[in-house]
Amino acid sequence: MHDKRFPASQAERLDNPERLLWLPPADVIDALGVQPGQVIADVGAGTGYFTLPLSRAVGADGKVYAIDGQQEMLAWIERKLHMTEFHNIEMLHAEASDTSLPAASCDFFFLANLWHEIEDRAAVLAEALRTLKQGGQLAILDWRTDVERIGGPPLEHRISSGEALREMLIAGFAEPAVTEVGLYSWLVQGEKMR
Repeated sequence: MHDKRFPASQAERLDNPERLLWLPPADVIDALGVQPGQVIADVGAGTGYFTLPLSRAVGADGKVYAIDGQQEMLAWIERKLHMTEFHNIEMLHAEASDTSLPAASCDFFFLANLWHEIEDRAAVLAEALRTLKQGGQLAILDWRTDVERIGGPPLEHRISSGEALREMLIAGFAEPAVTEVGLYSWLVQGEKMR
């Protein structure tokens, strides 16, 4: 584990109700354009902050893969699933660069507040291309570099939306677009064309 990875020992911070005020999951899901029946890889799922709302959005005919490199984070989601009626979530203990997902199986490859932690972003982009269906969307949500948020990663660890956009273009994603979401985040989306 490297020093930029969010520690599982602080996982309760990810479920702080205050987070709903500055990063509402519904706003992110609307910006993504998620539709019923879609298959979504929630990479770096953490405690399921987006996993569960994404599960509701795709409905019974859709599926969400909750993927995290820390088994302790997946245990948080597992506890939540025991208290709900979610049946379309599958958990995978894996890294963003090697998810073990089948090729061309996902409509979305979604990474929330993870891009700044990744050391080999080219490998993650290659994995996104491998796992996305034709026309599928890579969606990266991360911290803005122009606003400080107490409790967020240090500014020197953050990556600008422009850098993420450039990396997506180099990897071959088409028509990437940047949107600001919530109070402190940017969202970059691009489509798999080949």
